Amino acid sequence: MTDKQRIALIIQYDGTHFHGWQRQPNQRTVQEDIETAISKVLKQERVPLHAAGRTDSGVHAAAQVAHFDAPAHIPAYRWATILNGRLPADVLIRASAPVPSDWHARFDAQWRRYRYSLYTDARPNLFIRQFTWHYYHQRLDESLMLAALKPLLGYHHLSAFQRAGSSRPHAWVDVQDVECWRSEAFIHIEVQASGFLYGMMRLLVGLLVQVGAKERSLENFQDIWVNERREIVKSAAPPQGLCLLRVGYPNFPFTPDIWFDTFPKFILGKTEPQSPLT
Repeated sequence: MTDKQRIALIIQYDGTHFHGWQRQPNQRTVQEDIETAISKVLKQERVPLHAAGRTDSGVHAAAQVAHFDAPAHIPAYRWATILNGRLPADVLIRASAPVPSDWHARFDAQWRRYRYSLYTDARPNLFIRQFTWHYYHQRLDESLMLAALKPLLGYHHLSAFQRAGSSRPHAWVDVQDVECWRSEAFIHIEVQASGFLYGMMRLLVGLLVQVGAKERSLENFQDIWVNERREIVKSAAPPQGLCLLRVGYPNFPFTPDIWFDTFPKFILGKTEPQSPLT
């Protein structure tokens, strides 16, 4: 029997043209694209790829983590280059490394962190359209949005932010960190948690912008999730503003420069009008 090794991957993808991470019939998914590339290299049937978490249709990832098992004759570090030569332009393996045979991308993960980005200038911008929610209809108060987020810190039952159809046995989530800040025309929201419910970030942001627009009070926002009033949470933020930033592990074979902060923070500089050239 051929010796096997377990390979961990750091994966980036632009989710615009994907129907999410998880393999689905008659739909393009990130998992299937990468599994197909691995299978072609090994000249065998499907090689299962296990990820730290599943992203929805249209959602991006800056440092998704996944693993698979492969024959040991190919050095682990070479898999990134090998796969990148066989993958489409909207998927990239940033690095690959060997991990112990019992290491698991999903079950060994201690936390996941997502960022949601809103673009609030009334003028559209082609170059950020795929990665932000263009929300300019109302002025948003980012300080109110942060105040709404802070009580979520801790271990809470967050079924108010869970879409129907989840296979998760419970809705308890350990929220470890929250941030919300403005940078010129952009508002960024980050949440780090032990795990995320199905659709959690998009439902959370959808309700959070109502707080920022002063359509919903801080007290009402907290009442909704504390008392699990899921029927009130009707509007999910669009998927393109959401990115899986990174995943944390107690023993990780990759250095921070590879995985920790690889998704750009958008900056649009202010310019003064200039006289036309003569």
